Order: sequence, then C-alpha cells, then structure tokens
Amino acid sequence: MIYVLTNPSFPEYVKIGYADNLEKRLSELNRSECLPFAFRAYCVYEVKERLKDKDVHALIDRINPELRAIETFDGKPRVREFYNISAEDAYEILYSIAAISGTTNRLKRITPEGHEVLDEQVAQDIQENGKVEYTEEDHLLHSSATTKRLYLEIREKLLSLGDIIIEPKKLYIAFKRKSNICDIEIQRNKLKITVNIRHGKINDPTGIARDISGIGHWGNGDYEIHLADDSMLPQALEVIMQSYHMHK
Repeated sequence: MIYVLTNPSFPEYVKIGYADNLEKRLSELNRSECLPFAFRAYCVYEVKERLKDKDVHALIDRINPELRAIETFDGKPRVREFYNISAEDAYEILYSIAAISGTTNRLKRITPEGHEVLDEQVAQDIQENGKVEYTEEDHLLHSSATTKRLYLEIREKLLSLGDIIIEPKKLYIAFKRKSNICDIEIQRNKLKITVNIRHGKINDPTGIARDISGIGHWGNGDYEIHLADDSMLPQALEVIMQSYHMHK
C-alpha cells in the first residue's frame, strides 16, 4: 500500500512511501530515539503492484521539483520521500489518482488515536509556549465512555494499594511503585496496557497478555494487554497485580 505519514516533529513535511506491512514500517521508523514524536499514518491507498509510490513521487516531482526534501551528504545528493506539502494536499493527490482509475474505495483516511492525538497537541503547545505538562485528562480527552471507565477502574484498584504513584507521560500514563508496574496508553476504543514483567516470568493461563519482547514498543515490560470491554478486566488486573508484587 501507498501511505502518507505525518510527524509532529516536522509538521511542514509529509512522508509518502510504500509498505507491504504498514504496522511493521511504522514500528521501524518509530524505533529511533532521535525523533521527539512518532510517525502516524494520515491515509493509505491499496495498490495491486509493489512500490507504486515511485510513480506518485515522479508525478509530484514533475509538478514541482522544489517540494521534495533533498540534501547533500558527503558530497552526494540524498533524495528523500519527504515533501513540503500538507497531509491534506497529499491525500488529494492520491484521491485524484484513485478517481481517475475508479479505485476510490481503496483510499482510506486514518483517524488518529491515543498518543497520536496527544502528540499533535503537545507539539503545538511546545511551539506556542515552549513547554508542556502532561495530565490524565489529556490522555482521556478522546477516549470513549467505556475506555474511560475501564481506565478509572484500574486506576482505583491500583491506588487502593496505597503505595502507587501516577505519572502521565507523553505517550502513556505510568503507574509506579519503586519502578513502573504498568503503563497505560489510552486509545479511543481500548486500553493498551504494557505490563512490566520480564519475558518468561508471567503466569497467564488465559493468554490475555501478548509477548512483545521481540518487537519495538513504548512502555516498560515484555507483555501487552489490549482491553476493550469488561469481559477480561479481572484477568488483566491479575496480571497487573503480578507486576505489582514483583516490584516491591
């Protein structure tokens, strides 16, 4: 698929490229610690042939070669997939291509969720004010009523233990004892909970926690729980409590 990516680190540019697996591509790009904020997908366009983004690049370059980011490194030009256009303009270019070919059904906008919404707000705050403070309210701003209620139930359970500190970060809300117990990323329709348990040390007979030790991720720990409703809340709390007792 052809993708258009944005990044609050450089809001004046978009990245237009191709990926067989967009989630994997985003994980690769966002693994770098040199970027203050993560890339997110603005839109995607399903194509039948690989690397068709090159045709889009050639089209934009013919219209205006000044838009592409080109730098000279070690005496040689480096041509990038970044363009000095708005994400909406990039979408309109793909829409025109899709309309001509009768494939508008393959073009889809991606609604930002969780940290993606927060990143854009934080970047804007930094540009306007030069500083930013994170709050739980920021993370809950675009969550559904169910997601908010699930978060508050977990919050209440952990705070009832008496020695838990809550630290809202840029990408998640950390619950700490002497170290992080779990980190919760609040998305619109689910909670993504990273549990600070090392690989192989978990007791999870229901299989609610996914092993993420081998992939890039935010948060502390090697296990991740996606919680969208009440059905698995008790099991999620059991796993979180394992982490709590491990971090005395």
